[in-house]
Amino acid sequence: MKKISAVVLLIGSLCFGQQNPEIEKPVRNLFAGMKNADAELLKSAFSDTAILQTITKDGVKNENINDFIASVSKMEKGSLDERITIEAIYTDGNLASVFTPYSFYFKGKFSHCGANSFQLVKQQDGEWKIQYLIDTRRKDQCREIK
Repeated sequence: MKKISAVVLLIGSLCFGQQNPEIEKPVRNLFAGMKNADAELLKSAFSDTAILQTITKDGVKNENINDFIASVSKMEKGSLDERITIEAIYTDGNLASVFTPYSFYFKGKFSHCGANSFQLVKQQDGEWKIQYLIDTRRKDQCREIK
């Protein structure tokens, strides 16, 4: 029985939590777009019906994607630097989940940290897009990502 459990765990680890450049692309484009204040790159990361939320001390706050893109694109290039670590990617068909702890720097100074949870969907054209993004933000107990 122990051998069967070990085999199941080994196979499961091969199917889940693996890197996948196609799925990572929109996530990485989001942060490259933020760093470069590039509205087109930001827009390309999201599906047309994407949802953006933040968990605050007062609860969950909805953010408008177009307002987010407009705000970021007005920033000076290099002002926004969100450094992530992709800890896990899980997939099932046309659905993917990506978890990324982050450290956020504004104009070179550490601002805050947290984690992003992405739900991505594979579009009819085969491209992955961010459908849902929710994040946390805090200033304490941070592990800075270099």
